[in-house]
Amino acid sequence: MIKPLLLATRPKTLPAAIVPVWAGCVLAWKLTGGFDLLLALCTLGGAVFIQIATNLFNDAIDAAKGADTERRTGPQRVTASGLLSRKAVMTGAAVFLLLAIACGAVLIHAAGWPILAIGIPSLYLAYGYTGGPFPLAYRGMGEIFVVAFFGLVAVGGTVFVQTLQWRPEALLLGGQIGLLSAVLISINNLRDREEDATTGKRTLAVRLGPKVARIIIWLEVKLAVFLGLAWFAFKLPWLVLAVLPLLTLGLRIIWGAFTMPEGRGMNKLLALSALQLVAFATLFHVLARL
Repeated sequence: MIKPLLLATRPKTLPAAIVPVWAGCVLAWKLTGGFDLLLALCTLGGAVFIQIATNLFNDAIDAAKGADTERRTGPQRVTASGLLSRKAVMTGAAVFLLLAIACGAVLIHAAGWPILAIGIPSLYLAYGYTGGPFPLAYRGMGEIFVVAFFGLVAVGGTVFVQTLQWRPEALLLGGQIGLLSAVLISINNLRDREEDATTGKRTLAVRLGPKVARIIIWLEVKLAVFLGLAWFAFKLPWLVLAVLPLLTLGLRIIWGAFTMPEGRGMNKLLALSALQLVAFATLFHVLARL
């Protein structure tokens, strides 16, 4: 049971939860010179646990809706394939949400009601991303959700926990990270476009077609690059150079998005997109120390 559950958590997606907290802590230290390790670990734990819960809910709900079929080209889904029961996967998701709440309690004690205002929607959307009366993933809002919650909210909230200040620099960094995280969703949806179209999952790739879906990936990478120029306005010019991986890995991802056929081969682009996100955060960390 442990191996299928680990598969359902989708470890390869976790950089999207780790990077915003990591980079947010680095930015907070850069701005104030202060850093609280306990709060950083609780923030990281909350983000990772919510991400895992989202993945588990997604696995169980997609199977119930018939969205995971034998045509699937992505990683194996444990509910649809019968490795775990829907009840077991949903229970696992609930456990991880409880762990996230435990981390959140520490953060609320330290930073007050703003963390509660962030946490409640985040907890609900772990389920509401694919479930509930308005499932975002089925309405073509996956990219918007990722930019907002894995970018602006995650980075801004992390910086607030560390500094008790809402900093505009956090919005800039959150915008960059959110866009780079959205690349993962956009490639995933382009890869699965044909299957999703037959199962009622109306992602942007399904709604707008493959040509526009490929342009969206191009825009996400390019906007993250051009946003980086705004670091000049904050008198942190070295941080502009954090986009250098986007000029190498990003160009390779864009080239692949426009030239590769939809399907299993795009899993390589997903791996490159995750590497791009981590490379951006790594270089940001190094440059912030200058």
